[in-house]
Amino acid sequence: MIIRYSVWSAFKNESRIAASLLRLHFHDCLVNDDTIDFKGEKNAPANRNSARGYEVIDSIKAEVEKACPSTVSCTDILALAAREAVVMTGGPYWPVSLGRRDGLTANQAAVAQELPSPIESLDDITAKFTSKGLDVKDVVVLSGAHTLGKRRLFNFKNTGKPDPALESSALTSLQGMCPNKDASNANLAPLDSTTTRFDNSYYTNIVNNAGLLDSDQALLMNPTTGEMVRSYSSNPYQFYSDFAASMVKLSSVGVLTGKNGEIRKKCGSVN
Repeated sequence: MIIRYSVWSAFKNESRIAASLLRLHFHDCLVNDDTIDFKGEKNAPANRNSARGYEVIDSIKAEVEKACPSTVSCTDILALAAREAVVMTGGPYWPVSLGRRDGLTANQAAVAQELPSPIESLDDITAKFTSKGLDVKDVVVLSGAHTLGKRRLFNFKNTGKPDPALESSALTSLQGMCPNKDASNANLAPLDSTTTRFDNSYYTNIVNNAGLLDSDQALLMNPTTGEMVRSYSSNPYQFYSDFAASMVKLSSVGVLTGKNGEIRKKCGSVN
């Protein structure tokens, strides 16, 4: 309940935070801030000025510590916060197993090697998923998290302008936000037409050739993933069910339990 109320309070203050908390759970990059001898994943190029919501997790952790000192890990808090963010925006509920422990190490190089990029090919993205015990269905389903939130324009600007193959109204909208190659890099573009509501509009946009990122639109080009995209675009309840199942799988990747890791007192540093 502490986590649920805190997520609700943060969402009431800024609706974009729901997408940010879900993305943090996906990246699972809640590790040490940089010190002289420890370079955390938080400031890796893929996360710097991009991954956000750390202050919300820190605030939740402080409240949880008051109620249950040295009992609930930051990674458990992050898993629960992501679930609450999705439910709060109209998405599905899924069970979250607890008992994870926080890591003692970080690896900036692994961020580039293991996190998918919006400019990578579908084969490369799928390979990164399968290396973690996930599969091509999880690629399509978890990409549906892009129904929430926005991305900075530099994530999809190749020549300084949106892809001319985009559906005409989407192209016109993006051209207004993206007038030249450099000046608009910090501008935010919606990932789908309902940025604060968890629904299946992401897949509808892709079917209509209005996917914002190359990696999103590429899902339609592959026969296997394209069939799933079309199915989810017309069957939101199937998407919700499959998304919940994939989030359970995702939240089990790389889990530390028992005597491995620790329960951090503060999420930004080891004890």
